[in-house]
Order: sequence, then structure tokens, then C-alpha cells
Amino acid sequence: MDKLLIRGGRTLQGEVLVSGAKNAALPELCAALLTADPVTLLNVPQLQDVSTMLKLIRNMGVAAERADDGTVRIDASALNTPEAPYELVKTMRASVLALGPLLARFGEATVSLPGGCAIGSRPVDQHIKGMAAMGAEIVVEHGYMIAKLPALANGGRARLKGARITTDMVTVTGTENFLMAAALAEGETVLENAAQEPEISDLAEMLIAMGAKIEGHGTSRIRIQGVDKLHGCTHRVVADRIEAGTFLCAVAATGGDVVLRHGRADHLDAVIEKLREAGVTVQAVEGGIRVQSAGAATLKAQGFRTTEYPGFPTDMQAQFMALNCMAQGTATVAETIFENRFMHVNELVRLGAKIQVDGKVAVIEGLASTSTRLSGATVMATDLRASASLVIAGLVADGETVVDRIYHLDRGYDCMEAKLRGLGADIERVKA
Repeated sequence: MDKLLIRGGRTLQGEVLVSGAKNAALPELCAALLTADPVTLLNVPQLQDVSTMLKLIRNMGVAAERADDGTVRIDASALNTPEAPYELVKTMRASVLALGPLLARFGEATVSLPGGCAIGSRPVDQHIKGMAAMGAEIVVEHGYMIAKLPALANGGRARLKGARITTDMVTVTGTENFLMAAALAEGETVLENAAQEPEISDLAEMLIAMGAKIEGHGTSRIRIQGVDKLHGCTHRVVADRIEAGTFLCAVAATGGDVVLRHGRADHLDAVIEKLREAGVTVQAVEGGIRVQSAGAATLKAQGFRTTEYPGFPTDMQAQFMALNCMAQGTATVAETIFENRFMHVNELVRLGAKIQVDGKVAVIEGLASTSTRLSGATVMATDLRASASLVIAGLVADGETVVDRIYHLDRGYDCMEAKLRGLGADIERVKA
């Protein structure tokens, strides 16, 4: 099992290329299932989750070729097994995104409950309710969602029907599933309380390039006029705002001057506002974002509350908390999206951070106020974004930090240690 070895204390300088967004690439790979024509995706990141999704669709009979330059070519004309088995779904919740495209194109789908999770505690139930509103019959048996449309006399199956879908909560994957399903449904579908993330707008633009009729993406109300058929397209995956935000926090913590090529400042308004309030210089420049910082000890800790886009993203909570640990003053962080999203706290404390957690609220006392510093230690990654927070802390901590279980990191960051090394960090991947 690989680990990261980090020797802290170096500033970051230069340029880094922001990869394509994992949270856009995964639904867009599923969107290719909606047509028998070839689809080409550009700027697809080299991530473990992408490899898992490609394995999943290949298991269905789809031809998928991946090039080293980030190009993926998909041909779903021979798709013959509309099923997502548990063995391939258990490591990646985004596999539920196969449900909508398979139902829309084939009238049936068998999809494992992601990660074996129980319906109710997470919004998989919203997917089921939405597809049922569009005419699907769905039962949950033996850990699988088994979905079918009514059979026709000619042996085929009926099409999904347009519907008004109002989810009980804002759900990103739910909005994406309904968006893809509605593209081939009969009539109009209106999504109320839709998620507004840039990755959803990017998916909608891909579907429009395939012939879909969609309005309102990027707002909480999306209208889709179903069409009889979609065709192939070539689409470039949008830059990963969470990777960009992670590098912004890393430079803010270590100090330095870095340009993030392809970074989109307009996708990170809430994070950039907090960084500026902390004392970091962040500018949108041609083709990217420039960040300049004198280091965490010169910054003021910032409180925030995670919420749906365009608010402060839950996927940036851990990284910003790491920055707060080394700043001046005290900050309060409230996590409102996911339970158990403070698992990185105990590992940051192992490095010397001063954090108190009460339910969904964490209070961080910045070490700069106490004239102490983080000290390197061996820590364990517990999830994807927690991994990134430990890397950021290790870049600043005195001595050596070892981050274990970095397979979490590889799920969402494309060659993170190589990119940081290119900016001057002393970081390497080592075998256990």
C-alpha cells in the first residue's frame, strides 16, 4: 500500500495544471450510454474512480478506449448488459449514475445500492422517487435497485415520461440522473430544487451537444424537453474546482506564488472570498488563477459553514481546516452536508493541531496565536478530502510527515504528489 512522505517547510512556486473534474467526468461517462453513436471526452483525469467507471461500463458491453492525453472514446452501440454489479459499485457511489441512462435507453436497469448503503440515510431514495415519477417500476431486492418500464405488446418497453420532480433535498447525483433520463423521456421534465454545481452545467452542455433540449442548468429549476434520440459528440471536461481549491489552500499554507492553469475562479467564489479575508492574494488571470501568500502564520483563521453550491463546498472543508490550524486566531467550522465529515480532525491533532469538535461544529485554535507549529508524524487518510488536508498540513509541519492509505487520495487527485513536487515541495510516494 502506497504512502506519501512529506518533508515540510518549503514554499510553493511556479505553475500547475488543474486536471479535468472527477465530478463531471463520472456522469459524462454515463451520459455516453444514452446513444449508440461514438462519444469522445477530452481532459478526463487519470483517477481511480474514472478507472472504476470505465470498468463498470465495459462490463456492460461498452467499448471504451483511454489515451494518456486524457482522451476517452466510448462506443455503447453493443451495450448488452444494463447492470451495475455490487463488485464494481461498492467502492464508488457515483455508479448510481448508470441508473438514469440505462432506464432511458433500454427501459430497464439493475444497479447495486452504492457501497451497500442503506436507503434513507443518503439520497439514493431521491433517485428512486424521481424515476418512479417518470414511470419506472423500481423494487429493491438483495441490495439492488431493479428498475423497469412497462412492457409493450411488441416485446419492447415503454419510454420514460416527463414529470415535475421536486427532491426533498438538493442532490447532485440525483439532479444528474434525472437530467440524463429526461433527455430521452416523452414530453417535458421540470427539476425543482435542482443542484447548481458547475459539473451539472457541464453535463448539461454535453447533453445539448448530443441533441438534448435543456434550459435553466446552473439554476435551481431545470427544464428538459425529451427527444427521441441522442447522437454522439466530442466534449471537454470542465476543470476540477476542488483540485484548484486544494492547491489554493496549499499555497496559502506554505506561502509562495503559483498560477493554476485552467483553474476557474468563477467556480470558487465562496472559497476565494474566505482566502482573501484570511489575507491571501487571489486573482483571476488569463487562463487560470494566481495565488500569493506569505504563509499560514501570517493569515487570520476564518470560520465558515458548508452548504450547497454556490455556498462553501463540503469538499473544501477539510483543506481549509488544515489552513486554519496554522493561522492566527480561532475559527468555527460548521459541516451541514455530510455526517462523519470530521474524521480528519484526529489525524490533524496528531500533528499538533488544536481542534475541538461538538457534533457538526469544530472550533480550531490557530497555532500562530500560540507561537507553536505543527510537527511531522505518521497519519492515516480516512477519505478523499481528508487525505488532501493531511498533505497540506504535512507541507508546513516541521520534520517528516507520512500519510498512509493514500488510495483515498488517488480516487480524486490526478498525480497530486508530482504536481506539488513540480512546485518545489519535498514529497514522494513510497511503498509500504
